[in-house]
Amino acid sequence: MPTVNWRCMMKMMSKGVSGWLVWTAMSLCLHAQSGEEIYKTKCAYCHEAYIPMSKLMENFTEHQNRLLKLKAPTLNQLSYRLKQQIGDPKGDEDIHRMEVTAFISDYINHPDKQKTVCLRDVIQYFPTMPSMKGKISEEEVEAVSEYIYDFDKNVIEKKGVEHASFAAALEEAKKSNKIIMVEAVSEHCRFCKKMERDVMIDEAVVPILQKDFIAVSVDVGKESLPLGMTSELTPTFFFIDKEKNLLLKVVGAWNVEDFLEILKEAKVNRKGASHEQD
Repeated sequence: MPTVNWRCMMKMMSKGVSGWLVWTAMSLCLHAQSGEEIYKTKCAYCHEAYIPMSKLMENFTEHQNRLLKLKAPTLNQLSYRLKQQIGDPKGDEDIHRMEVTAFISDYINHPDKQKTVCLRDVIQYFPTMPSMKGKISEEEVEAVSEYIYDFDKNVIEKKGVEHASFAAALEEAKKSNKIIMVEAVSEHCRFCKKMERDVMIDEAVVPILQKDFIAVSVDVGKESLPLGMTSELTPTFFFIDKEKNLLLKVVGAWNVEDFLEILKEAKVNRKGASHEQD
């Protein structure tokens, strides 16, 4: 059985959080491991788990949901939107989890599209969900809320490429001749998160990154970029060869097609740098 995170409980009580929310947190901690199972038995019939954002955008913007014929928002849509729209996403994470859980509990018991966190261009294609009052317990709500909260982060970790330190990446580049891709990010950068969930886990991007690149992520709010590089905006991508030459610097968030072109340009620039050294 999972243990209660007492540090979390004490933190919330010290911040003046009500006893009811603390008790909710205790229940959440006790039941978090069963969240996926509850999703599969009580939510999966309507809410598909993961569909790439590029495919979702195509479905809603170009085909008015006729392509995928979804019954409800996917979990990756909900996970992202809930954390952006409910409570303070820049505040204490433990408190934020409780706020999201309270919203989900209220919504599934008293559904109302006026309260939705989803984009209007998306929610217009779905009917108002039926109330689940009496069909799901508060403990189950808390467990599945925890699962939804962590869903997009877990998808990114599972589907994305591994990241190395710059020192390790440089050693690997000398052996493999791969290009080092340093991504400058910041904690609350909305466009960094967009790149993570829309592009960096895309099935067309990941194989190329794995084959030809070594990924390094640097939170510029916590540490300096290597080689004296600087970034005024996040995300910024630096492409570096094994000799520490800067091949390309690109600022901003990009769609999949444009980012693939950026990766191609970095590889072309490496060939040019190699010829110059020869």
